[in-house]
Amino acid sequence: MESQKVRIFDTTLRDGEQTPGVSITPEQKLNVAIKLAELGVDTIEAGFPVVSDGEKEGIKNIVKQKLDTEVCVLARTVKADIDSALDCGVDYVHTFIATSDIHMQYKLKMSREQVMEKALWAVEYAKSHGLKVEFSAEDATRSDRKFLIDVFKAVTDSGADRIDIPDTVGYSTPEYITSLVQELRSKMNTPISVHCHNDFGLAVANSIAAINSGASCAHVTINGLGERAGNASLEEFVMALQCLYSKKHNIKVNLLYEISKFVSNTMGVVVQPNKAIIGENAFGHESGIHTHGVLNNPLTYEPISPELVGRKRWLQAGKHAGAHGIRAILIDFGIQPTEEQLHKIIEKQKDLGDKGKSVTTSQLLSIASEVMGNTKFEEKFKLYDFHIITGMNIIPTAVIRLNAHGKDLVASDTGVGPVDAALKAIQKIAVDMANIRIREYRLGSITGGSDAMAEVTIKAEDLDGNVVSSRKSGEDVVVASVEAMIDAVNKLMLRKVLYSKN
Repeated sequence: MESQKVRIFDTTLRDGEQTPGVSITPEQKLNVAIKLAELGVDTIEAGFPVVSDGEKEGIKNIVKQKLDTEVCVLARTVKADIDSALDCGVDYVHTFIATSDIHMQYKLKMSREQVMEKALWAVEYAKSHGLKVEFSAEDATRSDRKFLIDVFKAVTDSGADRIDIPDTVGYSTPEYITSLVQELRSKMNTPISVHCHNDFGLAVANSIAAINSGASCAHVTINGLGERAGNASLEEFVMALQCLYSKKHNIKVNLLYEISKFVSNTMGVVVQPNKAIIGENAFGHESGIHTHGVLNNPLTYEPISPELVGRKRWLQAGKHAGAHGIRAILIDFGIQPTEEQLHKIIEKQKDLGDKGKSVTTSQLLSIASEVMGNTKFEEKFKLYDFHIITGMNIIPTAVIRLNAHGKDLVASDTGVGPVDAALKAIQKIAVDMANIRIREYRLGSITGGSDAMAEVTIKAEDLDGNVVSSRKSGEDVVVASVEAMIDAVNKLMLRKVLYSKN
């Protein structure tokens, strides 16, 4: 087992799409599948074909693509489900039925004998139609172990190619998973998968425990998407396998961040900033102690190089930042303050931090410009004010007043909503002055309620292909969007200053 590669069974397009509030089109499903194949997953669980015509269409499109990976679909132990799988043209079905007493009594309303009969029928029916079969005993970790093992042995004898242990409500522990997998390995040679949910935050730990105990595959999702608290996160699981346990796999880890962002945008689910591996803050540093260490040797405060997973390290100006971190940020823009100037710059940015304000890179450079008396590094776009007219039966119209390169300018535009109108107005000036356009706009809610704190992320790019991102949060989504756009434009303009100096 030690020499074998761990199989990565990705269920982003099935369990991941079952994330509350998520629904994607057949075209989006295909695009995600293509990305997953590029990433190197061994199996794509493309969906649950019996649920809708659109679901079936999306799966058929994926099968026609002939991706360099297995394509699997989910099916209950009923004829209609397996026939739907066959109609999609797949050669691999993942069939399941619950084996826990609570599920059998309250959901299935079936006896153990009836469940066993359905499980065996489904495996035999699928195999008789030439399908590869993976059998899951839903809620396995809360099932009577003797009955669970009897079911697994019986379906294996009936031809199941793989068996899967679903920790359906995330109730297991690494110790229990270890014990269960070891017992199964001692009684059968069938390849074992695990499907762990994250209700107690143990999905990745349970998946790793299973692999270390003899399982050969884990069901995972990009960004840990899935029902309730989600599934085991592919990126966390893979990197832990690789870096902590020296296990082999087929994932191209340098693409992890790219596909994480792609899935986040497609599914409309914002990744929490402090998410391991792919969160925006995973390789960000503000604390003066940390930045000092990282600048001398990144491994002091980073377990892996960010480039390994397609990321970049970044330093944040803020009240916790120290002289080494602030100097490093300034040097990156070609600014070399004296010790006295650096001290004044730090004082000013810490003062903003003490007032609860997040100091952006462009604001830090503006502070440096003021302290050093060098207008070359001032913010190039300074917002004066804006107003928006919107309402029912009124075309949203925005008027923006700002200063660009020392000139007071006014622009107006209309849009499908107030945010669209405001950003279009800013882009009018940004395009004319510096050929800067919005590449991506994302809106997420940090808190709940009608007064929810909104988080806006904007990516902007110029004609040279330089891309920057800016994130702003606030109770007013329009204000946050405008501030994020202004900050993104400033970052690109300041980059141009740096390039021109070099």
